[in-house]
Amino acid sequence: MDLDELTERARRLCSGPGRRVLGITGPPGVGKTTLVEALLARLRTPPAPGQGAGGTAYGRGDWVAHVPMDGFHLADVQLERLGLRDRKGAPETFDAGGYLSLLQRFVSDEPRVLYAPGFERELEQPLAAAIAIPPSTRLLLTEGNYLLLPEGDWPAVRELLDAVWYVELGERERVRRLVDRHVAFGKSPREAASWVERTDEANSRLVAATRARADLVVNEW
Repeated sequence: MDLDELTERARRLCSGPGRRVLGITGPPGVGKTTLVEALLARLRTPPAPGQGAGGTAYGRGDWVAHVPMDGFHLADVQLERLGLRDRKGAPETFDAGGYLSLLQRFVSDEPRVLYAPGFERELEQPLAAAIAIPPSTRLLLTEGNYLLLPEGDWPAVRELLDAVWYVELGERERVRRLVDRHVAFGKSPREAASWVERTDEANSRLVAATRARADLVVNEW
């Protein structure tokens, strides 16, 4: 399935009234954020579904927004307090309740700007209120590892998602990307490879076990 088809699928989610949420999931390193950014670039081209090409807020591309789950990482100070610093990226190292609350507020169509945390890769820390979701937003793209996890707050998250797409990639390339990412943000090649083997791959196995719950599997785009 190519990017044009995926873009059209995303647009069709908004064919009726109300707000919609599209989740993008998959193991670390498969390119979830890259896919979301490609979709956003196309979806922000007016008009939005059901809108003319005139000068409305929707026509300017404000009908679609992006909130990554990574912004709900617990800060390192909390991970150290909880003894989870070496598990960073595991399900229990996220504020899943906060993420759920934001999605609930979004789908309830609150008539105000909603603010969500972002994630600063160079600092490896969340940034409070880094993302603004305007009231005109009809479609929210959100990506993260655990959108289909069947425990904790994650099933309640899944209920708020109108569709979830699972992205996959060949294992060798996925691991290479993960190691390169860690090196780019300050780890030595040896440290990066060790972290991927010890931590990222344990998380990847958890995510891979949720593949069958996805509405669509994306492996070529």
